[in-house]
Amino acid sequence: MKWETLLCEERIRSITHSGSGNDLRSEFEKDYHRIIGSASFRRLQDKTQVFPLDQSDFVRTRLTHSLEVSSFAKSLGQNIARKIIREIMDREFRPQNQEDICDILQCAGLLHDIGNPPFGHFGETVIRNWFAENLDRILWRSADGIEKPLSAWLTPQMRADFRHFEGNTQALRVVTKLHYLVDEHGMNLTKALLATIIKYPVSSLEVDKKSPDICRHKMGFFYADRETYDSIASACGIPAGRRHPLTFVLEAADDIAYLTADIEDSYKKGLISYTRLHDELLLAAEGWDEQGAQALKQLVQKMEERYRKGIERHWDDPGAYAVQNWIINVQGRLIGDATASFGEHYREIMEGTFSQELFAGTASEAVAKTLGDIAYRYAFRSKPILKIEIAANQVLTFLLDRFVRAVLYYDTEVGPDMLGEKLIPFISDNYMAIYHRFAEGKDEAEKLYLRLLLVTDFVCGMTDAYASRLYQEMNGLSLL
Repeated sequence: MKWETLLCEERIRSITHSGSGNDLRSEFEKDYHRIIGSASFRRLQDKTQVFPLDQSDFVRTRLTHSLEVSSFAKSLGQNIARKIIREIMDREFRPQNQEDICDILQCAGLLHDIGNPPFGHFGETVIRNWFAENLDRILWRSADGIEKPLSAWLTPQMRADFRHFEGNTQALRVVTKLHYLVDEHGMNLTKALLATIIKYPVSSLEVDKKSPDICRHKMGFFYADRETYDSIASACGIPAGRRHPLTFVLEAADDIAYLTADIEDSYKKGLISYTRLHDELLLAAEGWDEQGAQALKQLVQKMEERYRKGIERHWDDPGAYAVQNWIINVQGRLIGDATASFGEHYREIMEGTFSQELFAGTASEAVAKTLGDIAYRYAFRSKPILKIEIAANQVLTFLLDRFVRAVLYYDTEVGPDMLGEKLIPFISDNYMAIYHRFAEGKDEAEKLYLRLLLVTDFVCGMTDAYASRLYQEMNGLSLL
């Protein structure tokens, strides 16, 4: 792969430039302003990161998390570009490219979660489980009277799209179609940026969670968006099934943001204490090789130093002072190791043969896995989170039950039933317009697939509060 094509400024819909030429922004800077001015981005302020519908001003939302990822991604871009210029000395990487990759990564950080449904990653699980349970159960009758389960009408890839449903995949759909700014091309962003946010460049039929190749652990595009993906990969010169080099950087930035934020938020929520975190890190060090153990022990020493400083400065809670300052040290460590790893594996990354996370094989691998494990046990498995997830399951299951049945016979000679006619107007006009635009000329089976996708589009576009409110209203709870 070559940077000249990887940093492709082309858009899906070409733009005719007009005017006096006073706009000095690069194409990637224009992407940034399109994103932050969009309703799709603003909607992230009411979507869950870890703690659903939390009332605390401290705890992260999808919006604040995305801003943090954007910041880390840009910082990593600066470090890596400097390494390419000064140490690797790739002659095809020009000085201007440093600014370009920073702009692309800054934008990619803002976009990486824009397709996630309400209630965090648990929302994705509910959607996948719903389709796994219902595609073989719900019957659909064709125009010639043949009745079969939904799964029998869909192609293998169409079925797999729903059974492997991912917010990452939905993000590409949001920015290339669903965010109806001018037409069916969504935000019409540069192809270099779009390629960067595709973490898993394979279809749902190619997913293999056990593969040593990280690119195959999840799907990256729906059957409905296969031509969009092909256009992006071709324009950027990316081989089939391989990542854009900047995608590895985006992934590392996301890891740095959520791994450290989850610990900080858990401390703030009282789910883990300074002493417990300290002891968990020391215990984890015993299970790693010398490199990993040393990295964890060094971080424990840094935490102890900050705790002592908190006491010296007469903080009411020296543990809070220690944890919050220690988090900054951890972030610096992770940024350094991710930068070094990109440089070490530069040739493999550019050849498309690198298949791991940037932290793999570094001292920070132990740090990242340890922090992830601690957050899972103390935050994700805590009673407050589990209670809310049970409620979220009820909300999303209800909405999928109602709206899937409502659209089954929409746009057919039969038409929706009485309840369906009342439900369909709730679906965004933008989403309906996209359905009709891409359903035109398709056969019955593909139209059925697109209507099912219309429901997941609608549900994923909801905020936590809207999904909860709609559930309450449709169950008559708001009338009591």
